[in-house]
Amino acid sequence: MSHKIIDLGSGFWNIRGSFKIGGLIDIGTQCSLVKLVSGKFIFLDSYTLTDDVRDQVMSLTNNGEDVEAILNLHPFHTVHCAQMAKDFPKAINYGSKRHKQQVPEVTWAEDLVESKAVAERYPELEFSLPKGIHYISPNEMIHASSLLAYHPASRSLHVDDTFVTPPAKILKAVLPELGLHPTTKKALTDHPTAGQDYCDWAESIAEKWQDTRNFCAAHSDLVQFEAGEFKAALLKAVEKARPKLENA
Repeated sequence: MSHKIIDLGSGFWNIRGSFKIGGLIDIGTQCSLVKLVSGKFIFLDSYTLTDDVRDQVMSLTNNGEDVEAILNLHPFHTVHCAQMAKDFPKAINYGSKRHKQQVPEVTWAEDLVESKAVAERYPELEFSLPKGIHYISPNEMIHASSLLAYHPASRSLHVDDTFVTPPAKILKAVLPELGLHPTTKKALTDHPTAGQDYCDWAESIAEKWQDTRNFCAAHSDLVQFEAGEFKAALLKAVEKARPKLENA
């Protein structure tokens, strides 16, 4: 995965980064930079910026002075939080309960990132938390849930592990264009309608954010959809998974 920043227009930049499993297999990671109406900026997720990407971000943000906040959307993506907080010391750090537990050296805001209070502070974005699955799974290996953020102005959807695309271009010929995270079934809550609740929620996302053109997922490259393609791809993925999830 190459280290790069992609200008998706209308004040939204997606930053593709590197994350290696066992120091060998690079599955990639991401963060996004969003310009607010106020002229300030926020990050979606944390990533340690280096080289040209760091230079570009610093140029955009008045050497980091205009970064207002960092919204850490995925409770299990904690590796870069401490460095990001150091790089942007004036920014407010929002995270989940798990972020606060795992990275106590960061000064975290009292409001949790998934709270209504945080969402209301940033009307430039729309947020959604999956239903039917644990946001913070009691099983440390289950990372299916994340707080999704949609930027209507650029029609960009920032999603970490919840929805996935083929991790490499060579696999696009043999894998579905869009899928649900492979641990979704294991992430279901104990509620008897959890599977149905999740599928209904995912279908509502396909409808609500059907204008999505730029699909920014953590562990794959940026995927760009034509009109109607995102909705069709997500509905197809949900339809395929629904029997297994509802009968879990």
